Amino acid sequence: QVQLVESGGGLVQAGGSLRLSCAASGRTFSTNTMGWFRQAPGKEREFVAAISGGGGITAYADSVKGRFTISRDNAKNTVYLQMNSLKPEDTTVYYCAADARPRSIRREAGAYEYWGQGTQVTVSS
Repeated sequence: QVQLVESGGGLVQAGGSLRLSCAASGRTFSTNTMGWFRQAPGKEREFVAAISGGGGITAYADSVKGRFTISRDNAKNTVYLQMNSLKPEDTTVYYCAADARPRSIRREAGAYEYWGQGTQVTVSS
């Protein structure tokens, strides 16, 4: 059974940093895109960042570009999201996702088959 388990969320002041981790088990994703999304209550799940299987290609939402960095360690089957210069509007639940197929990066949530349970990030002003 495939599982994605996020960690690293929490409470931080505006301007601060957090590092989210997502550890996958049950299968390897070394050739598959992995990504991060976020979802506020009553809103659609929003693309944040994604990284190709080999780690050489990344994509970011305009709202986080220059502040967030996605990376992965395929030996650990883990993807990371380093979040710097956090803003109150970054407050929400963050989800890790993995594409079931080895293909180019997708920004649509529907393209990802596997999801973590989510981790809360709260940025105070």
